[in-house]
Amino acid sequence: MTQEQWSAVDRYITELLVQPDAALDGALQSSDAAGLPAISVSPPQGKLLMLLAMLQGARNILEIGTLGGYSTIWLARALPPGGRLITLEADAKHAAVARENIERAGLDGVVELRLGPALETLPRLAAENRGPFDFIFIDADKPSIPDYFTWSLKLVRRGSVIIVDNVIRSGAVIDAANGDANVQGVRRFNDMLAAEPRVSATVIQTVGSKGYDGFAMALVIADR
Repeated sequence: MTQEQWSAVDRYITELLVQPDAALDGALQSSDAAGLPAISVSPPQGKLLMLLAMLQGARNILEIGTLGGYSTIWLARALPPGGRLITLEADAKHAAVARENIERAGLDGVVELRLGPALETLPRLAAENRGPFDFIFIDADKPSIPDYFTWSLKLVRRGSVIIVDNVIRSGAVIDAANGDANVQGVRRFNDMLAAEPRVSATVIQTVGSKGYDGFAMALVIADR
């Protein structure tokens, strides 16, 4: 199995099950034109996020890490009438691109984008009583994932779902001696996940156009 084959299968899945969409395609194109890193979720992964949020019945979604707003659009489309999504982005350039993409998708009345480091924004959300969130997607800098997860647990309820992306790191996650800060951040998060009594969780390995990685899914099974 090669990256070429993984990407070809992703293209097959996308052509078969993810219909062409001007807003989503435009979000990727404008992000690329603006020089944003090509690290958005793939189309099948975006649709998976949407379906998971719909299955959960989410009305209040939090996204940590907006980038160009591609996953934001997928998640916002899962919301029922009256639902809201808050997305957090630390980079002003990324936020500007995302705002345009979200507006083009007709979702600016549903999505609230907050600019600033998430570890400064998350305490404000808690102070404003903006939770509990039904669904949280964490896809930001990996060294800070343990802190994002800690704050997420303060902003959820029993039955909430937390998804964390990029937790396999091409298999490097099993190497305790790996000095990469991204790997060590994920390892610390995985240890926290295993020890946290409030959640029932698993990690799924994935391959596709984004390479070899995986995501964690945690169901909150107890109140604080």
